[in-house]
Amino acid sequence: EVYNCLALIKERHGTDLKLENIPFDDAQTYALISKGLVAGLFQLETSPGMRRIVMQIKPDNFEDFMPITALYRPGPLDSGMMDNFIRRKLGLEEVKYPHPILENALKNTYGVCVYQEQVMQIARDMSGFTLGEADVLRYAMGKKKADLLKEQREKFIKGAVNKEIDAEDAATVFDLLEPFGRYAFPKAHNTAYAILSYQMAYLKTHYPREFMAALMTGESDYSDKIMKYIAECRKVAEFLGIKI
Repeated sequence: EVYNCLALIKERHGTDLKLENIPFDDAQTYALISKGLVAGLFQLETSPGMRRIVMQIKPDNFEDFMPITALYRPGPLDSGMMDNFIRRKLGLEEVKYPHPILENALKNTYGVCVYQEQVMQIARDMSGFTLGEADVLRYAMGKKKADLLKEQREKFIKGAVNKEIDAEDAATVFDLLEPFGRYAFPKAHNTAYAILSYQMAYLKTHYPREFMAALMTGESDYSDKIMKYIAECRKVAEFLGIKI
């Protein structure tokens, strides 16, 4: 649908729009997303629950938009991480870190551990792990390898003590990280998803006629989707002030 949309834009406007040139700081695009107008957007139209979360987070920049799909998963939802992220993003809850040294890894996600890379960064910052050692820790947490986790816990605490960090503080941090590590998402993977979702949202915001036409053409074999997208057309038109 994206490339059909770009072809329509070129045909109707004479604009050879390149996805890589789309700006990631477009306020109107974030306003459309925050309004819950996510039908047809990659990864964001999966369920009413996802739409509700998007409207609660109200992303107004890419750093806040990017974690949505990583947070809307059973682990973060069940643990309350999603709620913590939302409350902290909206200023309803103080951003806290289990130890000051974690701010370096967690400041962009309001003190919530979302990505596997954050687990690895904490291991480097707190315990002096190399990237290779941190990747072993990530693997042990993600795969729930009990013996390997025990070994990694001891190594993590010892490394922290060598950096003059209290052993009890290091043990507390490790025990907090372990459940996060079980369901943490790879940031690189998530970023690729978020870029495509945002690019589609930008097209929907600035070229709504072409986007919705391409979307419905692509889904023309599914009458239930067509009905949903017709309803979305009306909502988008109202939001953007387009007369149908």
